[in-house]
Amino acid sequence: MILLYLILIMIAGGLAAWLSGRAGDNLPRWITLLTLGIAAVIVAALWTGKGSGADGILTSGWMAEFDVSWLPQLGIRFHLALDGLSLIMISLTVFLGILSVLASWTGITYKTGFFHFNILWILAGIIGVFLAMDLFLFYFFWELMLIPMYFLIGIWGHENSRYAAIKFFIFTQASGLLMLLSIIGLYLIQGRATGIYSFEYVHFLNNHIDPGLGRLLALGFLAAFLVKLPAVPFHTWLPDAHTEAPTAGSVILAGLLLKTGAYGILRFVLPIFPEISTELAPWAMILGVTGILYGAKLAFAQTDMKRMVAYTSVSHMGFVLLGIFAFNQIALQGVVMQMVTHGISTGALFILAGLMQERIHTRDMDLMGGLWDKVPRMAAVGMVFAMASLGLPGLGNFVAEFLVLLGAFQANQVITILATLGLIAATVYALRFVQQVFHGKARREWQVKDFNIRELAITESMIIVIVWLGLYPQPLINTAKPALEHIQDQLTIPDIYPRTGNPDDNAVKMKLAPGTNSAIEQNITGGGEENRSSRIQKFRRTSYRGRK
Repeated sequence: MILLYLILIMIAGGLAAWLSGRAGDNLPRWITLLTLGIAAVIVAALWTGKGSGADGILTSGWMAEFDVSWLPQLGIRFHLALDGLSLIMISLTVFLGILSVLASWTGITYKTGFFHFNILWILAGIIGVFLAMDLFLFYFFWELMLIPMYFLIGIWGHENSRYAAIKFFIFTQASGLLMLLSIIGLYLIQGRATGIYSFEYVHFLNNHIDPGLGRLLALGFLAAFLVKLPAVPFHTWLPDAHTEAPTAGSVILAGLLLKTGAYGILRFVLPIFPEISTELAPWAMILGVTGILYGAKLAFAQTDMKRMVAYTSVSHMGFVLLGIFAFNQIALQGVVMQMVTHGISTGALFILAGLMQERIHTRDMDLMGGLWDKVPRMAAVGMVFAMASLGLPGLGNFVAEFLVLLGAFQANQVITILATLGLIAATVYALRFVQQVFHGKARREWQVKDFNIRELAITESMIIVIVWLGLYPQPLINTAKPALEHIQDQLTIPDIYPRTGNPDDNAVKMKLAPGTNSAIEQNITGGGEENRSSRIQKFRRTSYRGRK
């Protein structure tokens, strides 16, 4: 029930914040902060009781689960489940949610009740996406988070907010409908083949689908996830949405909504469509490296601070796409690290841009300069997160990108070498940002106040997390590892990597997904004790409890 409570608290808190708006502007803020504080306590409780394996890390089964029949006539269940990957993502959701509210404390001065209602309902939808194990329920939460974000951009955004909100909604809604068609297609195919009509995730594992039809279904899922990621050329909604959104909207959009696309590929596309995923892997990796280089180039060309940070998101999420389709544990661990560290570092830069705009009423970096002496605390924070963005060792982003590149190099050396050029480009645009905003000659005599205690608390908490992940990332990696191994287990099947008597031949077959974990390598090359069928049965019994 704890997972259901987590979502219901968000929904109820949102309604309470909306209704309390009539009593003044402050009450909705405090209700929202209290709601997120309760959610943080629940998440902390989930961390403390997350399993009984080595070091307290989950080794099998769900950490928490809630499963009841919802629409039995259609085979729809309200099934929520938590593993290490989900736990990391909902922790990031609650953390960034609290900081978004604090960062908007004085910036939102009208319709504050409705504003905080939308914040909490977006977060409820995002948490639902990270927990849903019924594909219809997953789509329900996927759509739930879109409408509040549309209002957030359209009502509290900047000059062209209506255009940006409509563009965001059209892109995400149209691609989401393609995913819905694929979900219905899977539902019908499985029902006709087995006589069991169900949207349960586990029922779609290890199904034999006609390759031609399977490609269409997989592309339906990928359409929704690549748009949300976003991958080039499906990214054009993102810069407008980020630029026009209020600070909280930009933080949630960059830190959380983009991650739902990556999560969807990891959780659904790879396990349900393993053969098709391996077919599409080279193209997906090309899209990833294209996004890395293209996003970095456009980030360097921007003068609008928020638009610059938006294009850095396109570049950094290219590493996520590259790592996912490298298909090995090192790359997948880097993907999870990148999802977390990008959410924190980019969220911090958007908070910085929003606070700067509140003070000087512009985001144009050409009008800034020489601010270090006037706002040394703000400048120091800006430099820390600019260094995180370029991947400075000692900060979490470096660990994430290093793991992704190390894993991707084993899959495709040429693409990985091209991707490393993105690190050089990131150095260029990050240093340009610091130089243009905080150093050099002042272009105008701005009267700017430095960070206050609230703003320092926000940014310092993010610095602590990004440094901690840079110096000691192992707890996060260990928490995600069992879920990532289950995902990879669905990919390392004999149909994709045929066994031969010669281990060298197997290495050739593994070109797209060389195993970096010894146990996984044994399963691929025939050294494992369990064959594919027994592993699937164990997977269903212990982790996902398939129902007949």
